[in-house]
Amino acid sequence: MRNGFHRPQVHRHFHRLAWLACALAFCVIVFGAFVRLSNAGLSCPDWPTCYGRAAWPSAAADIANHAASAIRPLEPHKAWREQVHRMLAGTLGVLVLGLALLAARRRRHGIAQVLVSALLVACSIPLYMHAHYVPAAILAALGEGILLAAALRWSNADLARVAMLTFATIVFQALLGMWTVTWLLKPVVVMGHLLGGLLTFSLLAWMAWRATHLPIRLPDGAMLRRLLGVGLALLAVQIALGGWTSANYAALSCGLDFPKCVGQWWPPHDFGEGFVLWRGIGVDYEGGVLDGAARIAIQMAHRMMAVAVFVYLLWLAARLLRTPGMRGHGALVALLACAQVSLGIANVKLGLPLPVAVLHNAGAALLLFVLVGLRARVRPPEA
Repeated sequence: MRNGFHRPQVHRHFHRLAWLACALAFCVIVFGAFVRLSNAGLSCPDWPTCYGRAAWPSAAADIANHAASAIRPLEPHKAWREQVHRMLAGTLGVLVLGLALLAARRRRHGIAQVLVSALLVACSIPLYMHAHYVPAAILAALGEGILLAAALRWSNADLARVAMLTFATIVFQALLGMWTVTWLLKPVVVMGHLLGGLLTFSLLAWMAWRATHLPIRLPDGAMLRRLLGVGLALLAVQIALGGWTSANYAALSCGLDFPKCVGQWWPPHDFGEGFVLWRGIGVDYEGGVLDGAARIAIQMAHRMMAVAVFVYLLWLAARLLRTPGMRGHGALVALLACAQVSLGIANVKLGLPLPVAVLHNAGAALLLFVLVGLRARVRPPEA
C-alpha cells in the first residue's frame, strides 16, 4: 500500500487499551477544567500529596503540623477536587505506560528503555518532595530523553513512535501539574498544562483510531487530510488563546457585553502587556495580576481568533457535506463548531457559570477528537 497507510502491527488488545486511555483522558480534561474554574487549583499546596496525605485531609486539625498548612489554609471542599484530579491523571499515566510497553515489545531493548525511563521519573518524585530539586530535575530529564530518543529512532509501523511520544508527553504533563501548584498558577504553566492534556488526548485518539483500523478511502483523501491539518492547527491556536484567557482570568474582562466589549467595538487595550509569557516565579497568580487593558486585549484576541476558526470549520463542514460518505462527519463538525461558539457567548452573557465554562472546555476536546479522528482515518485510494 502506498504512502505508508498500512494496518499497524500492534498487539491484539492495543486498541482496547488505547480507547480506554482516550476516554479517561477526556474525563481528566473535563474534571481538570472543573478544578481550575472552581478555583481549586491551589487547594493542595504540596505535590503530589495533599497536605502530606495520599488522599486529602477532612479537617484543619489533621494537618496542623504539616508545612503546607502555613502556605494555604485547608479548604476540604476544594482539596478533594484537586487530589481526585491527580489520581485520575496518575491512572491515565499507568495506562499510557501500558501502551508504551505493548508498542515497544518488538523493539530491541524496547521494554527495558520504557521501564528505565519510568523508573527514573518515579525516583525523581521523592527527591522533589524532599527539596532535592536539581537531582530530581536531572532524573526526570534523563527519563524524558530516553523516551524522545526512542521516538526519533523508531518507525511508526507498529505505533511505537507515537506511543513513546505520548508517554513522554504525559510525563512532562505531570511536571507541568507540579509547577502549576508550586509556581502558584503561573499563567504560561497553566496554559501549557491545558495544551499538554489536550495533546495527550489527541495522541491517544490518533493511536486508538489507527489501531482500530477503519480507514475512509476517498479520491481526494490527500487534499482532505491537508485541510483537516489546517483545521487542527487553527483549533490548537484557539485552544491556546482560550487557555491564556482562563489562566489570566480575562474571561469577563469585557463585562457581560457581546459582541461589543465594555460597550465599545474596539475598547482601550494593551496587547504588549497582555501577551508577556514569562513574569517570574514567586508571585501568586490566583485571580490574575494584569490590569484591565491587558485582559481586554487577551479577550479580544480570543474572540477574533474564534471567528476565524468558526468560519474555517463551517467551510470544512460544507466541504465534507458535499463529499459522498462524509455527510455525517460534516454535520457533526458544523454542530460542534456552532455549539462551541454558543457556549463561548453564553459564558460572557451569563457571567461565566461553572457548568457552561466546563462544557466549553469539553466542547473544545470533542472538536479536537473529531478532527484528529478524521485525520487518522481519511486515506487516498489504494494503489
